[in-house]
Amino acid sequence: MSEQDLHIVCTDCQATNRVPTAKLDSAPNCGKCGEPLLTANPHELTAQTINKVIQKNDILTIVDFWASWCQPCLMMAPQFKAAASQLPKVVFAKVQTDKYEQASAPYNIRSLPTMVAFRNGKEVARQSGALPTVQIVQWVQSLQS
Repeated sequence: MSEQDLHIVCTDCQATNRVPTAKLDSAPNCGKCGEPLLTANPHELTAQTINKVIQKNDILTIVDFWASWCQPCLMMAPQFKAAASQLPKVVFAKVQTDKYEQASAPYNIRSLPTMVAFRNGKEVARQSGALPTVQIVQWVQSLQS
């Protein structure tokens, strides 16, 4: 793998794709299933997919940990989706903590909603509480390098 290649996990089929950094602007597709790797919509992660997406993505990955009973979570959902559409070189994902309690437990989520930023399998930042789109975008942009 060259220094300009990034690993991006396909959230549809779980294949790890090697994508040249220069190709990030041209909407890369998965080499296995053909689905887009970077989309304007957050991906729903499951107990089976959460660890691989977090651990194997070289690209900045923002995970929204939320619950179906959490009103601030439900209010932030459209804001999170809007932020995802503005940041096409970032993977946005969601984990429903009340549905996948065991899978989200290792991430020590203490309040909801909580967004956690990962890069290369490591947590790089965390933000708790519902935020409007502009603040989500600003937070994510502050983490990009």
